[in-house]
Amino acid sequence: MVVRHTPVGPPGAAVVVLHGGREHGRQPSRAWHAPALRMRPVLRAAVAATDRQDVLVAEVRYRYRGWNATADPVHDTARALDELRGLAGEVPVTLVGHSMGGRAALRAAADPAVHGVLALAPWCPPDEPVAHLGGTRIVVLHGDRDRVTDPGDSADYVRRARGTAAQAGLVLVRRGDHAMLRRGGDWHRATGAIVAQLLCPEPVREGLAGEACAADGPLPW
Repeated sequence: MVVRHTPVGPPGAAVVVLHGGREHGRQPSRAWHAPALRMRPVLRAAVAATDRQDVLVAEVRYRYRGWNATADPVHDTARALDELRGLAGEVPVTLVGHSMGGRAALRAAADPAVHGVLALAPWCPPDEPVAHLGGTRIVVLHGDRDRVTDPGDSADYVRRARGTAAQAGLVLVRRGDHAMLRRGGDWHRATGAIVAQLLCPEPVREGLAGEACAADGPLPW
């Protein structure tokens, strides 16, 4: 775990960001690789997301660039969450992950510290497990023109997640692409708004998160 923003007083909550990667790859993951750099404005949006003064913001540093057969980013995230506990104690955590990092964040929601997940254009294969999601708040933000990961798979994932008693919703970004470059400012504003809503101790009924979780299907935006 790499801490990017530390509150003045004791942390009362944390936001942990996970960047994307590759399906396969044992090459070392570096901070200057494009998937990591792509998350810098997301980090800034997370820091500015709330008027709370007690939120610690960090990112996961992967060992490898790929998911690989052993779901390596999930193990890295578990280690980061353990490090967070050692630093801040038992605080509620919101995970924000893009692409492969979105898949890792959704898997890592099995950790009881994770109260909310924002998955940006996540990689959600049809057999991705959801049984561990009960009680977690999940919002997926996916571009309708994504040609790398399938927004249809995200819609199916959200539908299955709701069957576990998770509060889950999908926001479908019109003209949005996988790299979050088209309508980039809107992606960042939406990220900030949703993170702020997920940080609330109680589920919110308004805003993008609340509207998406209450909608019968994907919420166009």
